[in-house]
Amino acid sequence: MKLKILFVSAMMLFFAGCTQETQNSLSRSLQNWTGTNGVLDVYAGDKLVHKFIQIDKLSTAKGTTDGNPRPYRYGYGVDDRNLNGKKDAGEKKVYFEFSDYSTSYVFYERN
Repeated sequence: MKLKILFVSAMMLFFAGCTQETQNSLSRSLQNWTGTNGVLDVYAGDKLVHKFIQIDKLSTAKGTTDGNPRPYRYGYGVDDRNLNGKKDAGEKKVYFEFSDYSTSYVFYERN
């Protein structure tokens, strides 16, 4: 029990000494390791036209030379072709990207 208290105290001190960006990076690393179950719904007007499931995260693209954020996001997820929210035979994990300017979408976690 004392070892657990010592470990938790040490971790709290470690995180308190980190910058906010370092804490965010560590949090993202932990989230990526533990995984999430995100869903990306893409709409054309009010009609659902595409769905990606089992997404672990969405990332904002950054320029190679200047490091500035680009106006699109990307990720990896299962291409849910029949829009039923389940991975069926023939549905594979794919890379996808979409514009922040023109794509109507809703990203959420599926538990």
